[in-house]
Amino acid sequence: MNVFLDQLGRKVKVKSNPKRIISLVPSITHLLYDLNLDSEVVGITKFCIEPEHFLSTKKIIGGTKNPKLDSILALNPDLIIANKEENRIEDIINLESKVPVWVSDVKCMADNLDFISKIGLCCNRELQALHLIQKIQLGINDLKCNQSHSKTLSIVYLIWKNPYMSVGQNTFIHDMLELAGFRNTFINKLRYPVTSKDEIHKLNPDFIFLSSEPYPFKESEFEEFKPFKTILVDGMAFSWFGSYVIKSFSYFGALNKQINPAL
Repeated sequence: MNVFLDQLGRKVKVKSNPKRIISLVPSITHLLYDLNLDSEVVGITKFCIEPEHFLSTKKIIGGTKNPKLDSILALNPDLIIANKEENRIEDIINLESKVPVWVSDVKCMADNLDFISKIGLCCNRELQALHLIQKIQLGINDLKCNQSHSKTLSIVYLIWKNPYMSVGQNTFIHDMLELAGFRNTFINKLRYPVTSKDEIHKLNPDFIFLSSEPYPFKESEFEEFKPFKTILVDGMAFSWFGSYVIKSFSYFGALNKQINPAL
């Protein structure tokens, strides 16, 4: 058994070369696939839509907030990978009394690179993890180069309705908004502040971004935010951590060209 620190600073004892891994978060599942751990992944959540073939080849163990603990244990896993924000602490406590549970905590890109590196180490995929990290760093550099002469647009990013909820500091979405070259109008608030149409009007953003997840906003809701420019954005691109950010960078480039006249 090897001992690894997870992102909560907990010591987790894991077998060398874990062969039966369960992912409790979609972006974690995507990373495991990119680390060439296809054969080792035995269980995923119903929201783990990438890679698509996993939904038919892996055991579905419920959702992120309501995993079926009996189904998880029946798979006889030697490692479960979870997330502090996406998964419930009571489920993690129940599972870790029987199976090693490694918990991620990703609030910014630095955390994300640390996450990839540590999962690579834990799963004996250090070289693959390094290659992904290098690819991400190159993507970040390209983004910054392309933004050097563009106007920084102010954004209200909405993730929920009834009540409206946005994103503030100490969230991965906030960090990704800034990385994409935008200014988050809720920069002075933490986590996921509740807001209102009146507050949004006072903030006077250049654009309102309606995220495709977790609340499924639709174009029919644009009318509610007039006179502001409003568009639907890919929530996965802003909220999925791990190696998925490589896809996000291409999306950010296209999005900037779509809405920023200076590019």
